[in-house]
Parts: sequence; structure tokens; C-alpha cells
Amino acid sequence: MKVGVLLSGCGVFDGAEIHEATLTLYFLDREGVEIVCMAPNIPQKEVINHLNGEKMDETRNVLVEAARIARGDIKDINEVSADDIDALIMPGGYGVAKNFSTFLEKGAEADVISEVKRLLVEMFEKGKPIGAVCISPVIVAAALREAKVKLTIGSDEQVAKAIEAMGQQHLVCPVSEALVDEEHKIVSTPAYMEGKTIKDVADGIEKLVKEVLRLAGK
Repeated sequence: MKVGVLLSGCGVFDGAEIHEATLTLYFLDREGVEIVCMAPNIPQKEVINHLNGEKMDETRNVLVEAARIARGDIKDINEVSADDIDALIMPGGYGVAKNFSTFLEKGAEADVISEVKRLLVEMFEKGKPIGAVCISPVIVAAALREAKVKLTIGSDEQVAKAIEAMGQQHLVCPVSEALVDEEHKIVSTPAYMEGKTIKDVADGIEKLVKEVLRLAGK
């Protein structure tokens, strides 16, 4: 079984959340599946100094930065189709919202970049499971607009309202759990949208991985 892991860079404030990404990779590896890391070959929207939170005057590439988490074993998302993988999981991090969409600027009217939208739509149309961690359910919601899928980002009312305005159903979920939409084969968990430390988010991500693999037939 092959499971894609879609990364948005490297670092919580401008890329993929490293704890969430690492936990996802760990739990997948423990289940013995083949992992296919991927990212779009595009510039980051911005670069943040993670020591002081300030914006830096430099440019970085999402694929190059994501390769840090993947230890160099990573593909350009354009080289991956839904036919190549059995399931797809997207860890969170501000990079998901910043690099994959216009959610921070446009909220419920957000657009998703073509590379990411294409793969999410392909997976959905082929009935292959999608796992969305932390803030990444907003990308699923925007890419699959009006699909009436069940999603969670925890209990953040503003983000939940945006998800519902995109034509989806948002349900409150604790950090230790994962919400499963059996009909549409979509699993989501709040992770750092609710949790404070790595131990808080680990249980929910582990459950998400197991549910995604179950839906994929493992």
C-alpha cells in the first residue's frame, strides 16, 4: 500500500508543522506502508524567522524546504496522480494555508492552487481516502467545494464557519480523536489547532492514520 504525504514546506509558521508531519510519517511507517512524500515546486508565500516570528527578506522553495522533512526522498506533486497512491494525508502548519491557498486573505472564498486541488479532486473522485490534519481541512473544503463532506479543525468557530460556508459540514472534535466521514472517506483531526504539545496531538494523528488505512483497505 502506498500513502502520499503532502507537505507545504518545513516549519510551522511558513511551511508544514514538523511535529505533525513527523508523527504522520512515523505512524505510517509503523504500519508498514510505503510512504510517498510530495510537495509543489513553488515559492513559499513568505519566510518566517522561527526564533522571533518576524518575516525575513528572502525566498525559499516549498519542495526544497519540504525535502528537509522527507530526508530528500520526495516528489514534485505534479509527478503524482491518484492512480499512484492508495491514500493521501496532509499535515498542517501555516504553510498549508499560506502556500496552498488564499484562505488567510479570502476566508470562505479561498482558492486552492491548481497542483494541490487537482490531486485532492482526483483522490475524491476515485473514492480514495484523504486525511487532513490541523488547518488542512480548510484546503480540502475549498478544493471540494459544495461536496458536503464532514470535517473538523477542532472548535475554532471562525474557521468552522468558513468550512461550512464552503458547503461542508464542520463537527467539533477533541485533539485526541479523529473525525471519520465514512461516506466520502475523509478523516480529520485538530492536532495543533487544539493541542499545546506534541503528546497532545499524537493520539489524534495516530487514529487518523489508522482510519485512513482502514478506509484504504489495509
